Amino acid sequence: MNKRRLGRGLDSLLGTEEGGSEASSLEKGDLVHIPVDRIDPNPFQPRRHFDPAEIAALAGSIKQHGILQPIIVRAAGDRFQIIAGERRLRASIEAQVHDIPARVMVLDDRKVSELAMVENLQREDLNAIEKATAFRDYLHRYGGTQEELAGRLGLDRSTLSNLIRLLELPEEIRSAVLSKTITQGHARALLGLPDEDSRVAACRRVIADNLTVRQTEALVATGVPTASKPRIRKDQAEGSGAKAPHFVELEEHLKVRFGTSVAVRPRSRDRGQIVIEYNSQEEYDRVAGLIRGS
Repeated sequence: MNKRRLGRGLDSLLGTEEGGSEASSLEKGDLVHIPVDRIDPNPFQPRRHFDPAEIAALAGSIKQHGILQPIIVRAAGDRFQIIAGERRLRASIEAQVHDIPARVMVLDDRKVSELAMVENLQREDLNAIEKATAFRDYLHRYGGTQEELAGRLGLDRSTLSNLIRLLELPEEIRSAVLSKTITQGHARALLGLPDEDSRVAACRRVIADNLTVRQTEALVATGVPTASKPRIRKDQAEGSGAKAPHFVELEEHLKVRFGTSVAVRPRSRDRGQIVIEYNSQEEYDRVAGLIRGS
């Protein structure tokens, strides 16, 4: 069974991983300190929303500890354009830092576009619609197939294809995903309906009845959501045959986060297990890196 991979890291795409053909390319980027007001945004940045609270927290850390990792930029005339590290740049501006450490790379638009996607792929808060839009725009701009792009980014083709399919949904549903009113799993289930009107109607019911992904799948398949049955409260989950909806939703979230099977196994109200599956050393290393935050 193919497991969804979450993409290559920046070092891999820049050829700086151990054994890479350009093992010192990132290190060769000139390390300089650049005034923050000379750095422009990345036009290929897939992220459209930066959480103000997250930026404020990072700004506080920068005030206390400084900037621990340089951003990556490229020269653009007498100014610079950010390639990776826009959150650090925004937080530095909020922290009223005058200049920021940066490595200056020589990269073309295509490579910058790929790096912008890779930097955000493994961040769980990047919305599925933002990812899908970035993939679609890249293919329109540079051509090629979904399989080729997936290979360049280190993704399974099915992962990329499933994300791009979300853009077939009506604007109302895409907006619901962007606002986190529904999840990517809900949106994928709604693709099973045949036309725009039925998809929108089902989406409104999902929101109104607070249906889980599995309940939404049942609604799409049969017209009757499992939500029509009495819901299991947290204090009723213990000892029942069905898994409580909040455990199901957590499993769905972790599956997307780690790109592999995850099972939540409650034993009692206060005890249980969260089991993350891996099927190769490479997959173990990737999951372990995500858990450690690397």
